[in-house]
Amino acid sequence: MAKSVVVTGANGGIGLATVVELARHGYDVIGTVRSAEGADAVAAASAEAGVTARVVFCDVADPAGTETAFAEVAELTGGGPWALVNNAGYVQAGAVEDVPDEQARRQLEVNTLAPVRIARLVLPAMRARGDGRIVNVSSVAGRVTAPLMGWYCASKHALEALSDALRMEVAAFGIKVILIEPGGMNTAIWADGRDTLPVRDDTAYAAGYDRAEAVSKQSRWFPDPVWVARAIRLALANPLPMTRYLVGVDAVTGTVADTVVPTPLTDYVKAVSAGLRRLPVSLPSLPSLPSLPFRRS
Repeated sequence: MAKSVVVTGANGGIGLATVVELARHGYDVIGTVRSAEGADAVAAASAEAGVTARVVFCDVADPAGTETAFAEVAELTGGGPWALVNNAGYVQAGAVEDVPDEQARRQLEVNTLAPVRIARLVLPAMRARGDGRIVNVSSVAGRVTAPLMGWYCASKHALEALSDALRMEVAAFGIKVILIEPGGMNTAIWADGRDTLPVRDDTAYAAGYDRAEAVSKQSRWFPDPVWVARAIRLALANPLPMTRYLVGVDAVTGTVADTVVPTPLTDYVKAVSAGLRRLPVSLPSLPSLPSLPFRRS
C-alpha cells in the first residue's frame, strides 16, 4: 500500500511541485488548497504529469476549518497520513516598524502557528502507528535574517525552534521531524510578497521598498521549485533523514557567510543589498606597486 502524504498549500510553487514529485514516485498524495482554482491547478498539473493526486479544501489560518479538513484527511487515509508536509505560507514584507500588529499576527498565524496546529492533528495517528514524518518547509530566512523581511524571518525562525523541540519530543514514538530550508525559488511568493509592501507615502524606507519591488520582478531567474520538491522526496524516502536540508546555492552560501563573517560586515552588506545604505562614494586607491623587471622570451 502506498504511503499517504498531505501537502499543504498545494495550489502552486513548491507545494504543487511537491504534489507532482511525490505522486510520480508512488506516494498517495493529498494536497490542501483554499479554492476551486487551486484544486483545478492541482488537477491540471497532475494530468500533465500523468499522476493522480487528491485535494482537500483547507485554509490553514482558520483553526476550525483546518480541524474539519484534517478529519476528512483522516477518512481518506484510514486514520491519518503517514507524512505531513507543512508548506503553506507567505511573505509579509516591510520594515519591522511599518508592519501593523494585525498583519504581523497573520504572518505568525499562517507561517508558525498553523504548521504546529496541523501537526497536533496528525500526531496521534502517527504515534499509534509508531511511524510518521513531519516535514516543515521553512526557509534560509529561518537562519539568516534580512532587512525589510523581519516579520517573515521571525515566523520562520520560530518555526525552526518549534521544529527542533518537536523533533526531540516525538522521536521516541518513531516520528521524524525534518526542516527544508530553500533559498530563492521561482514561485509566486515573490509577487505576493510585493503586494504586502507598506505604502511609501509616510515611511523612512521608501528606497528599500523600491529595491525590493524591483528584485521581486526578477524571480524568473531563480531555480525551479522542483529542486525543493526533490529534497522533500529524499527526506521522506531516507530511513535516516537529515534534520535540515538547505536547498539552493544562495541558501548554502548565505548560511555559511552569516556564520563565519563578522556580524557588522554582514549587516552592512545586507543593508546595501536592500537599498538601505550606500557604498562609499569613493574607495581609497591601492598604493602603486614598484615596477618589477621582466624578461621577454
